[in-house]
Amino acid sequence: MNRRVIFLFAALGGVLLCLPSIANNYVLSVATLFLFFAYTGQAWNIMTGFAGQLSLGHSLYLGIGAYVSAALYFHFGIGPWAGLWLSIVFCGLVGAFVGALAFRYGISGVYFTLLTIAFAEFTRIGFDHWDWLGGSGGLFLKVTLILALAATALALSAWLLRSRAGYYWQAIRENEEAAQALGINTFRCKMLAVVTSAAMTSLAGVFSAFYYNNLFPEQIFSINRSIETILGPIIGGIGTLIGPILGAALLTLLADGVTELVAALGWEVAGVKQLIYGVILCAVVTLLPHGVWPTLARKLKVSR
Repeated sequence: MNRRVIFLFAALGGVLLCLPSIANNYVLSVATLFLFFAYTGQAWNIMTGFAGQLSLGHSLYLGIGAYVSAALYFHFGIGPWAGLWLSIVFCGLVGAFVGALAFRYGISGVYFTLLTIAFAEFTRIGFDHWDWLGGSGGLFLKVTLILALAATALALSAWLLRSRAGYYWQAIRENEEAAQALGINTFRCKMLAVVTSAAMTSLAGVFSAFYYNNLFPEQIFSINRSIETILGPIIGGIGTLIGPILGAALLTLLADGVTELVAALGWEVAGVKQLIYGVILCAVVTLLPHGVWPTLARKLKVSR
């Protein structure tokens, strides 16, 4: 990344670190939501933006990560710091299973995307009827932590993008057949992308479980949660390092800002946040098809 971009993010990190001392609870909740989406967007971006494997079922890993850590705490008193390691391993194994099933049998493109949605939906239905995890009734159980996760995800993504695996992923994304012809083991590389993305997303699930202190299958595994995860990278710029962060910031600030404005005016508009998401997405896809950051980077003459 360019030095100016690094300086800008260092300054942003400093401001966010100071927020708990100077901001009210509402500002802290918005900052937390922004960092949460920045982190999950970065995790999804590894699999889709870097390796070109489109997933619309990332709520699968978010939900499993949340439920594994929450169940360990709820039933056995095992804290989240210990439970998160099992969440990472378990989600990595689930990702490996999904990836192996798809890639071994040549499932790719839109069929792979549908497979990810199917797994998320099957899991939601299963957890909805699993009484040990609260079933449909749910399972009931701060900013500095999610900031550390988002910063770590950015650093890890930057390292991966410039590693041998990162170059292989980009080759597969552009032309998988050509990558195979060059001797790249595409199966192994795609599996690495899926497992890495799944494991990272599980951490967001652990954070979500203990931040909101409740879990409901129809919420944590829903397609809406998957869509919220991918909107940041799509709007900011898929396959870039800064895109997921910038996209998450735009979505969170605009959506929450308009929601608060509508409430202050005394209007009752159901689903106003989803409406804002749709308007922003349509505007970006129409006017900036590659995302906000690539266009901004060109104007600032910095690397993407």
